[in-house]
Amino acid sequence: QLLLVESGGGLVQPGGSLRLSCAAASRHAWNDYVLAWFRQAPGKEREGVSCISRTGHIANYENSVKARFTISRDNGKNTLSLQLNRLKPEDTGVYYCAATRNVLACRGDGVPEDEYHYWGQGTQVTVSS
Repeated sequence: QLLLVESGGGLVQPGGSLRLSCAAASRHAWNDYVLAWFRQAPGKEREGVSCISRTGHIANYENSVKARFTISRDNGKNTLSLQLNRLKPEDTGVYYCAATRNVLACRGDGVPEDEYHYWGQGTQVTVSS
């Protein structure tokens, strides 16, 4: 059982920045997991935002955030982060961190939601003036 806890969400103006964090609330081998961020906007299905390999050497991004967001992990601190820059109103939604032991879950196109088995409860990001 891997329990994930997110923090860092909030209200920010368009063009602003936010940094989200995710950490394991129990003892696990953090570097055994491929990690990812997903988001769900009001009235829309959940979509993959970004994923990162176990070592951090591979990172993938959804096209609309590729030039603005940066995913990172610290396997020494057992944390995952997402830096959100130049935020737009359409970035508004609930952001979830997720984990999987599937080492292939961040090696192809996109972020395959069905491959991620452990989920945080989500943190709200609202971009509005």
